Amino acid sequence: MAQKVQVLLVDDLDGSEAEETVSFGLDGSSYEIDLSSSNAKRLREELAPFIEAARKVPAKRGAAKGKAKGKQRTVLSRERSAQIRAWAQQQGKPISERGRIPKSIVDEYEAAHR
Repeated sequence: MAQKVQVLLVDDLDGSEAEETVSFGLDGSSYEIDLSSSNAKRLREELAPFIEAARKVPAKRGAAKGKAKGKQRTVLSRERSAQIRAWAQQQGKPISERGRIPKSIVDEYEAAHR
């Protein structure tokens, strides 16, 4: 039996369907948030006066750049997480909709799909 798992991005503010992931930085920390088109537009509009008055600086080199890059999730990793969550739910395993997937569940999923 074939299975098709679809990943649905959810707006982190209001729970509606998200169309994009927006990355931004503040006080030396990098952030990423999934937003609907309207909330992404609202965020950009709210930040616009500050961005217009700010100086753009080059990306940091070295450890800081590597550290921020390590936190970014690719679409592929999101799809894999969604597949693991869907599989765990089908198996009756307790798993949250968000957050880190327990290693034991990842290990079981990988063993079942070898």
